[in-house]
Formats: sequence, C-alpha cells, structure tokens
Amino acid sequence: MSTDLKSLIRDVPDFPKPGILFRDITTLLQKPEAFRLAIDRLVERFRGDRIDQLVAIESRGFILASAMAYQLGSGLIPVRKPGKLPSHKLAETYALEYGTDTLEMHSDALAGGQRVLIVDDLLATGGTASAAVSLARRAGGDVVGCAFLIELAFLEGRQRLSGLPVFSLVTY
Repeated sequence: MSTDLKSLIRDVPDFPKPGILFRDITTLLQKPEAFRLAIDRLVERFRGDRIDQLVAIESRGFILASAMAYQLGSGLIPVRKPGKLPSHKLAETYALEYGTDTLEMHSDALAGGQRVLIVDDLLATGGTASAAVSLARRAGGDVVGCAFLIELAFLEGRQRLSGLPVFSLVTY
C-alpha cells in the first residue's frame, strides 16, 4: 500500500462550479488501507492531547471524526447546516468567496472546559473551520486544535484559526 495519500485524491475540475478544482477524497476512502492510514496518522498527532470531544463539520468531517473519536475514546459532536439538528442550537454565519453560509451546533453539546478538536476533510479559506471554532467556544469548549485531511495552503486558511495548532495530512 502506498503511503502517498495525495496520489489517491481525485481532482474534479469545475465542481461545484466552473473554475473550481474539487479535491475528492472518496477515491481515498474506497481503499481500506489508505483510509486506515489517514485515520491512524490523524489520531497519532492528537493521541496525547486528552481530547474530550471531536467537533465534526458536515459532512465529510463526520467520516473522519467518527473513526478518530473511536480510536481516541472521545465523544463526537456534529456541526451541521441549518435546520438539520433537532434541539436548541447555536448558529454561526460566516463569509464565503461568493456569499455567506451558516453552521449550527446543539447548545448543550459541550460541558464547560471540555477539550475539543475540530475535524474536517478540507481547510481552504478557513471560514468553515473558524465558524466551528467559534461555535465550540461559545458552547464552553476549550478548542485545542484543528485536524484536516487536506489543506489548500495557498488560500491561507490557517491564518483565520486564532493561532490554533493546525494539522493536515496532504497539502496543496
């Protein structure tokens, strides 16, 4: 099994709109050895950090964070698009290149002071991850870092993450 995870990520031009090059992780996820390697590498980075909860960003972040939470013995908190969570919520609206979007998290998801790791598949401009950090902090969490499978470094998204440790496996 190749340890080159980048070679297993498919490029899809003009998705979801013309001019965008989409990094598709489904081709990596289809390979059990590669998926296991990615999860193992993400977990290894944070194993000693006493993570209480992983805050997973919809939707591919759910895939990564659930496997990581299992290995870390941590809980999992989903952060979703509006209207998807059934109970009282906190909402955070953030800027996109072409407008705004909103994320929601249950307001009672975190106990004060719990150590939180934000997890998603991709760090681009940092808007989505920054909104998740804000939600976790507003809910009483102590955000200790952010983990991503892919980072688009040229978009400088880590600059928006309040000086938090950012770990990514594959960088473009």
